[in-house]
Amino acid sequence: MTTLPAAAARVQASAEALGLAIAVRLMPDSTRTAADAALACGCAVGQIVKSLIFQGKDTGRPLLLLVSGANRVNEKGVAVTLGEQLIRPDADFVRAATGFAIGGIPPLGHATPLATWIDEDLLQYGVVWAAAGTPKAVFSVDPGRLRDAVGAAVIRVT
Repeated sequence: MTTLPAAAARVQASAEALGLAIAVRLMPDSTRTAADAALACGCAVGQIVKSLIFQGKDTGRPLLLLVSGANRVNEKGVAVTLGEQLIRPDADFVRAATGFAIGGIPPLGHATPLATWIDEDLLQYGVVWAAAGTPKAVFSVDPGRLRDAVGAAVIRVT
């Protein structure tokens, strides 16, 4: 059995603590982009969960959007839904908030509690794939179970 990298092991343990039975898989090639991840996982790009960190302009707090790999975030539209403008933070802010580097940010197991929203388009799939802490680690999960486990509100991101 392959030992998981520390970041992936943290994701596995966090999922288990939330009642999600997942199996982190280490891939031979990078899953850093949605297209790369879809190819590696053998699924549609829309089934890839992009864990995107934004910063609230007024509050300064980190905001996590779980977005379908097929979608781009309409930042102005989402800002209306969330009640404040979104700022794209730098890599240091993202790492401080999540404990993970960009390219491997999972939807759970973060360094700090994050307000979380999930793209309604992810819920059309029976299974979605998400990063598991490194650019080569992923896991599959039922999107409804993921939503419930992380307490995400469902929104339209496009």
